[in-house]
Amino acid sequence: MSRPYKIPESVLVVIHTPDLQVLMLERADQPGFWQSVTGSKDAEDEVLLETARREVLEETGINSPLENFHDWRLANRYEIYPVWRHRYAPGVTHNTEHVFGLQVPAGTAVRLAPREHLQYRWLPWREAADLCFSPSNAEAVLHLPNQLSQES
Repeated sequence: MSRPYKIPESVLVVIHTPDLQVLMLERADQPGFWQSVTGSKDAEDEVLLETARREVLEETGINSPLENFHDWRLANRYEIYPVWRHRYAPGVTHNTEHVFGLQVPAGTAVRLAPREHLQYRWLPWREAADLCFSPSNAEAVLHLPNQLSQES
């Protein structure tokens, strides 16, 4: 039985500590590609906040309550990289990514999903942005200090 196609609507979750250390993950399917937690909705009716929580738990083992996630009300529409386009229905070339933030205490344990990620690093936010392979991910990380000042 073939797997269903991915839904072209996803989340990007910038996980960070109070002192703006950002969690970066190296993709297992593309070594050298570093990113924040990302993932597509599992069903058309899945609420984006639930997608964010599920993806964080699946990819990092961090089990955080929904109220700790902050919807940054940012959405990026971008062309899906050709290397990953086969995961989507024929003719689907663009994805809409919704950005969330999640603040965790320094020293929060991370348990990677080995089929998805090879290693992780906590980096100061500017270094994390420089490491991102995705321009939209880098922009989100660079937005972190401004976003936090708006939330407080």
